[in-house]
Amino acid sequence: MTVTTKASMHRSLLAAFAAAALSFMALPAQAQTTLKWAYVYEPAEPHHKGAVKAAELIEQRTGGRYKIQLYPSATLGKESDLNQGLSLGTVDIIISAASFQAQVSKPLGVTYFPFAFRDFDHVQAYAKSDLYRRLADGYEKATGNRIVALTYAAERHVTSSRPILTPADMKGLKIRVPDAAAYMAFPKALSANPTPIALAEVYTALQSGVVDAQENAFNTIWSKKFHEVQKHIMLTGHVIDVLNTVIGGATWKKLSDADKAIFVQAMQEGSLHASTLIRDEDDKLRQEIVKAGTSTIHTVDKAAFQKAVLASSKPADFGFVQADFDALVALK
Repeated sequence: MTVTTKASMHRSLLAAFAAAALSFMALPAQAQTTLKWAYVYEPAEPHHKGAVKAAELIEQRTGGRYKIQLYPSATLGKESDLNQGLSLGTVDIIISAASFQAQVSKPLGVTYFPFAFRDFDHVQAYAKSDLYRRLADGYEKATGNRIVALTYAAERHVTSSRPILTPADMKGLKIRVPDAAAYMAFPKALSANPTPIALAEVYTALQSGVVDAQENAFNTIWSKKFHEVQKHIMLTGHVIDVLNTVIGGATWKKLSDADKAIFVQAMQEGSLHASTLIRDEDDKLRQEIVKAGTSTIHTVDKAAFQKAVLASSKPADFGFVQADFDALVALK
């Protein structure tokens, strides 16, 4: 091969590389879609930290094609507004108590019946179960919205001005509960007097004796300072709250199958992160209350409370399906 021929080939290769580079530069930049993810929880709370993790994973795993804009602290409205916003298209993704989805698809609320869950691990088993997917599918059929992940939100315990060590001690107890049928199942079954009061008014109600007791998780007991006006905390664990991560139907339909898989995996990883933080934080706050010395924490016979509840009340009494409850309790 002559020097002239070599030079000609070299010029041809350079021209080809230059053409390829120009062609690549001429390609349009891939569009980025921004989605709104909203919830009522504060930036310092585990729920937000789990959402941050999921949002980062989605952006990474889609190569930046999707950016998730987070709206904590009820920035886009209270929880009922956010659930409605999924259908209105004002929000793409939410984290919300399962009780709100149960208002549309009642079977989902079976988890709020007393002693449906045993502990943290039981909640995780439910999150991976065919039962959860079936109940979530029922909600999707009713709304078009897709539930993709479940977050553990801690055990609820009874606090009172007097010890409640047996089911019989609940009789006649004036106890504040949220204004929702599922939360009333526990006190009603044990002949207590459930009294719905707004959370912001509970401290004063306990302090003044309007009610004798209330029930909540340790994070609420601590943050609302209920331990200051309640001498006794009973580890009843009668309800374990759970939260759903929900993607609006219109947004879900626009995702490719591959992107749907990415979103689901990332959100489940985020939910597990939040769940673990919540569980660990619950233990720490329990220890803080012990250190404060304002309340005595009592271990009670949960099995006795569960037996007493089921003897006088059934899931069907609150519109839930007995078979769903049985399947939930049987999960390992």
